[in-house]
Amino acid sequence: MSDKPMAPAIDGWHTMEVKPHLIGTRCKACGSYFFPKNNDYCRNPVCDSTDFDEVELSRTGNIWSYTNASYKPPAPFVAAEPFEPYTIAAVQLEKEQMVILGQAIQGIGCEDLKVGMPVELVLEPLHETDDDIKMTWKWKPAAQ
Repeated sequence: MSDKPMAPAIDGWHTMEVKPHLIGTRCKACGSYFFPKNNDYCRNPVCDSTDFDEVELSRTGNIWSYTNASYKPPAPFVAAEPFEPYTIAAVQLEKEQMVILGQAIQGIGCEDLKVGMPVELVLEPLHETDDDIKMTWKWKPAAQ
C-alpha cells in the first residue's frame, strides 16, 4: 500500500480509528438513532423534535440479511476498476437495534455469511487519489 495519508471516503460518516465507529445522530426527545446523520427533523412519526446529539454507533452487530452486488453502483460511489462483484450485509447494530447496510470485507462472499452471524465494523481502502487513500467502512465476521 502507498505511504499516502488515509482519509474517509465520505467525511463525517465514520471515525478513522483502529476500531472505527459509524457516526450517527440520536434524537434528544425520543431516543431514535439515525445513520447517516440527521439534524433536520426526527424521522420517528410520533416525534416532532429537531434536537439531536451526534453519537458513535455500535461497531458490532449481527447479520440480518445479505446478498451480492453484481453490478457497478452509480455515482457518488467510486467502485474499483475493473469492477468486481462484492457482498453486501444488512447488520442489526448491537445497542441501537437499527439495521445498517454495507459491504462485507474483501474476500468474504455470500457463502461465508449466515443470518445471525456476529460482525464488526472495520476500515478498508476504497480507492487512491493523488493526495490520499480513501477509506470506507465494511463488515467483517467477528472472531469467535
